[in-house]
Amino acid sequence: MRQQKTNNQLSSFLKSGSLLSIIIIVCTALWILSLLFPLADDLYARPRGYAREGWYSWFALSSQWDSLLHRPWTLLTYMFLHDGLLHLLFNMLMLYFGGLMCCRYLGQKRFAWIYFLSGIIGAIFYLLVFNLFPISRTSTSTLVGASAAVLGVFIAVGTYVPNQEVSIWPFRNIQFKLKYVAIALVVIDLLSIPASNAGGHIAHLGGALTGWLYVVALRADIGKMLKSKPFQSKKSKKSKQKPASRRPMSDDEYNRRRATNQKRVDEILDKISKSGYENLTKEEKEFLFKN
Repeated sequence: MRQQKTNNQLSSFLKSGSLLSIIIIVCTALWILSLLFPLADDLYARPRGYAREGWYSWFALSSQWDSLLHRPWTLLTYMFLHDGLLHLLFNMLMLYFGGLMCCRYLGQKRFAWIYFLSGIIGAIFYLLVFNLFPISRTSTSTLVGASAAVLGVFIAVGTYVPNQEVSIWPFRNIQFKLKYVAIALVVIDLLSIPASNAGGHIAHLGGALTGWLYVVALRADIGKMLKSKPFQSKKSKKSKQKPASRRPMSDDEYNRRRATNQKRVDEILDKISKSGYENLTKEEKEFLFKN
């Protein structure tokens, strides 16, 4: 029964037509297509790997700047290619769970921005490593996979709702705070740089940095918006011009009222940092805009 429910949820998700589901479907379909490359090489009597190399030369991100000048679209297309089943499964599972949380708390439009910006910035980090550091100039490499974009999404969610608890397979009975999972992923990439695939791990960290900066900038913008008064109605302006009909407040009364309002504003801002602006009540939103 539980398995059937899970299958129904997955089927509904894949049929939803959301950007998250489309990315997962496209990545999976392209990997399945790549399985036919050896057959294509045999049918056309070409050396094994010929079709794969041609595919990568057009859609994977090369470490050489001149290749990027001729194929600038590879800054995006590399994110949809994966080198092996485990590579695909890990990225798509991470994207599924991280993407669902991101769409829930930040919305689909922000998910799209975070995903593609993280992937592009991660690619730029990769290019910088291979072209600025002498140790990498002796070889040519290619970058494939959605890891930088996926990590950017996960770090963004972990920054936005750090105390959200999640369970991780195989520790399904243990709850971890999202911020600790995000930190662990970043530390793993940092420790993996000297071991192998330094460019790939640097790309992951570039994506992670992008996700973190996006949420930091988002919070700053929301804070400014909430603390400012973007407009005043004509009615309110006119009312200020009229003589006050009630007794003016003393300095002590004014200071007490101001302190009470500020305390309420701080409580609502804390709520935004924990559960998002979308979860505020109508009264709380109105209070913020008025104060």
